[in-house]
Amino acid sequence: MAAAPQPWTGDACSLVDAFRSGERSPLEELEASIGAIERSTLNAFSHLDLDAARQRAIDAAVSLPFGGVPAAIKELEPVAGWPHTEASLVFAGRIATRTSHHVERLVSIGGANPIGATTASEFGGLNVSVTRINGVTHNPWREGRTVGGSSSGSAAAVSGGLVSLATGGDGGGSIRIPAGYCGLLGMKGTFGRITRAPHAFMRPNTVVFGNLSRSVRDAARYYDVCAGVDSYDPSTLESPGGWERSLGTHPLAGLRVAVLPSIAGVKLEPGVSAHLEARAEELIAATGMRRVPLRLDLPNLAAQWMVGNMATLVADLGDRWPKCAGQLTEEIEIGMRLSHALYNLDTAAVAEELRVAANEAMAAAFDEVDLIICATNPGPAFAAEASVSSSEPSFIDWAKDSALGRYGTRAALFGLRAASTVAPRLPSRLLGQMAERFPDLVTMGGLTMISNVYGNPAVSIPAGTIEGLPVGMQVLAANHRDALLFDVALAAERAHPWPMVAPGVG
Repeated sequence: MAAAPQPWTGDACSLVDAFRSGERSPLEELEASIGAIERSTLNAFSHLDLDAARQRAIDAAVSLPFGGVPAAIKELEPVAGWPHTEASLVFAGRIATRTSHHVERLVSIGGANPIGATTASEFGGLNVSVTRINGVTHNPWREGRTVGGSSSGSAAAVSGGLVSLATGGDGGGSIRIPAGYCGLLGMKGTFGRITRAPHAFMRPNTVVFGNLSRSVRDAARYYDVCAGVDSYDPSTLESPGGWERSLGTHPLAGLRVAVLPSIAGVKLEPGVSAHLEARAEELIAATGMRRVPLRLDLPNLAAQWMVGNMATLVADLGDRWPKCAGQLTEEIEIGMRLSHALYNLDTAAVAEELRVAANEAMAAAFDEVDLIICATNPGPAFAAEASVSSSEPSFIDWAKDSALGRYGTRAALFGLRAASTVAPRLPSRLLGQMAERFPDLVTMGGLTMISNVYGNPAVSIPAGTIEGLPVGMQVLAANHRDALLFDVALAAERAHPWPMVAPGVG
């Protein structure tokens, strides 16, 4: 019996070339992906839409940029007729009545073939790959290790050789973090680069949509398809187009580069700093860029940012909260209760002051340098079942396991909420103390969050491995310099080509 056909292990652009040359057909590729998903133990998909995908494959227009390419859609984005659970038991059984405009562009302009929804962290709230509704999603490089989040299943599907194209979203690192853990390219564009409509919340103004990529040209072509103005999302930017065509046209020699393996006070795991330093020096030498010193003092806004961002979840849950608390993961429930207790006008004011300080620090930095290179994650992928990315004492663990956390949290937070009406600055002071005591509040997204706050483009580039697991090198540029970052990533790709799928795939 002939072996089952394997999905394409090159990038999406080369798959389109194979379709156009007749080497492979969209239906053959779809069936190969379906077979691989059925055999997979990664748990990358939460829903499959196979009958419709087969019809789209038959009708595929391979002349389009991604014509006929099987695509995975992150489950936080709605697709009409598909489950729209937002990775939460709260919305189990809910069916989307409309499709994300981002996905509509990928299909109508790009010609991609949506095959199903990929797993994500609950409401995109954590940088881990485990939820109550979907279970654990595993890293293709090593089962039992995390994919990160929140674009968990998308990263697993692309790195694991199930599909060559998958959507993602990045509100605090949710494209770059899983890309770093899975050896993929993860581009977070300038805020507003790709539409978030319909129903785009206007706070916290950090989320950027995009994709998990095997290659730089895949990410650039994705911009050609999906970037641009949408009247339903007033934050969207004009797209100059020609993203793929202009690859390699930016002179890199002489660019000023600061290499800061850790930023924002994040503690890196052993070996990561030296590894990143070496890879950064290789990239600088290969391009003729110039390393310069930079002092980057960023305020610690993780705790205030966490509680303030719960506002959109409150709007999403509506009158289901707090009755639905038992359906939420403990981490999200604790975050909701904490935010209700600690968020007030004083907390909001402090958060705004911190954001302004962060913006000014980043602006001052980009007055001195063109690029900043740092780590994407504190270390290689941690345990898949873990709820936080830090091995340090965890706030979540304390809240769940301590006597106060398990038996007295609600009463204590109710009392704190009452006290804050008398002493309105108390919550903000407590949040600052929490961030100092529990480094996980900083570690989870601490390296990536600043580019969401400031809105600048940042890309995670595969940078080899540590103990057999991928490490991401993150490069930051000033606002609207997305095309420059594509060329920096292209230079890295040419200097050190990375495996497009995890070892052993295909």
